[in-house]
Order: sequence, then structure tokens, then C-alpha cells
Amino acid sequence: MTSLQSSLRPVPRAAWWIINVSLAALFLYPFWVVVSQSIKSPAEAAAAPPTLFPGSFSWGNFAKLFSNENGGAGFIQQLGNSVMVSIGATLLTIVLSTLAGYGFARLRFRGSNLLFFATLATFMIPFQAVITPLYLVLHQIGLTNNLLGLMLVYTTFNLPFGIFLMRNSFAALPSSIEEAALVDGCGVLRAMVRVLLPVAIPGVISTALFTFFASWNEFFAALILMTDQSKYTLPVALNVLSSGTFGTLDWGALQAGVAVTIIPCIVIYVLLQKYYVGGMLTGAMK
Repeated sequence: MTSLQSSLRPVPRAAWWIINVSLAALFLYPFWVVVSQSIKSPAEAAAAPPTLFPGSFSWGNFAKLFSNENGGAGFIQQLGNSVMVSIGATLLTIVLSTLAGYGFARLRFRGSNLLFFATLATFMIPFQAVITPLYLVLHQIGLTNNLLGLMLVYTTFNLPFGIFLMRNSFAALPSSIEEAALVDGCGVLRAMVRVLLPVAIPGVISTALFTFFASWNEFFAALILMTDQSKYTLPVALNVLSSGTFGTLDWGALQAGVAVTIIPCIVIYVLLQKYYVGGMLTGAMK
């Protein structure tokens, strides 16, 4: 009986591995299709039906994507636009959500809970429902077709979730840490920056990753607010690239552009995933 039980013990573990490997293959398959198409020759990339593995390895699609003859100078500029807007929106969201989250968690005042729930209620407003009045406001202050205006839009729509994460991150910390810093002579702001913020780093990184990914991949607002092609971000640039020239579509160059868009997100997430998971768990538990 004991030998039978010992022989059955590995079965659930093997089944667990099978399930996880199957899910990993399911999620990695689209990424592999993009990568394999991007390193094929133009003729092989356009072949139907497409092959799963490239017959010959080539960097020609990436070279064509960034070459002047294929509008590469514009693509490089659009890549820079995405980097600038995403990093700017991320930094601005971190600063504002940290201050607001600390205020909601530590500085209790009349109506604070009501104001916090009103902030969370903005999640229920569809982005498409406010893009028209938002465009009119930005037009009046001269921020349409402007990367700063797009940065502010991304910050506005990522701020409620950032406040939610940071408020829960600060609320999860024991108040004795802050009280000890205040007794030692630190002011409120200094105690937050020097004492509480280093402990709340998982929440900060989770907010940063969420904002960066949302800003990096956002398409609709950039398409509406940006009219100059030199101000396009990567998602809009890929949409233009997918339309082709004179009815033709270079699948290899398009997939190379998709790979350029995907790879930075994967690298950043892999490097910071432990902080991201910790910050999200803090938000879920609170």
C-alpha cells in the first residue's frame, strides 16, 4: 500500500507541470510567430500558408524598418516619441499617486473615504466617452498634436489605479515606523520619502509598470490627438505600416515593428516581476 501511494504521489505534480507547460506554450505561441516572421526573408514572410520556423535567418526586416528608404527615420522618431511619452507619464503618475496615496492612507480628514471612492469610480467611465470633450479642452490650451498633452492624458487615466495601489501600499505599513520618524524630528514629507517610501517600493514599481505598459501600448488617444506623423507613437506608426503602400504590405517589416514594440515590455517585466507581483498582492489584500 505504501509503495502504491508513493508511486501515485508524482502524478499530481506531473499533471501540474503539464498544465503549466501547456499554458506557457499557449501564451508564447503568438510571440514566437511574431519573432519568426520578423527574421524571415521578405518572400518567406509573405508566403501562404506561413511556416512556423524560418528557413533562413535574416535581419533584413529590421534593417529595412530602420532604413531611410522605408521611412525608417520616421520610425526611429516615433519610437522616441513612445519612449518619451511613456516614461514621462510614468514618472508623473508615480509622483502624483504617491502623494495622493499617502494622503488617503495616513492623513485622515472629513470626507476622505468618500473622495477616495469617487476617485475609484472614474474606473467606470469609458475612455471613449470622454475623448471628445478632452480633445476640445486640449485644443483650447494648445496641447493637441503635442506630446506633452498626450503625456497628461495618459497620466490622467492611469492616476486612479496608481492612487489605489499606493494608498493600499502605505496603509499596509505599520504606523509605528512613521511615528518613530516623526519623534526623531522628521517632518511629514521627509518621513514619507525617507522612511515609508523605501518600504513601499513594490507598490511604486507596480504603479510604474502598469502606467508604462498602458502608455506604451495605447492607440486610440494617440490616433485622435496626434495629427502630425512626426508626433505618432509606435502603435499608430504600426497601424500606418500595416496599411501598406499602393496596396502592398511588407509582412516581415510589420512583424519586425511589432517585435520592437513587444520586446522592451517583456524585458522590463521579467526584470521587475517580483516587485510587480508583491505590489499587486498588497493591493488585492487591502
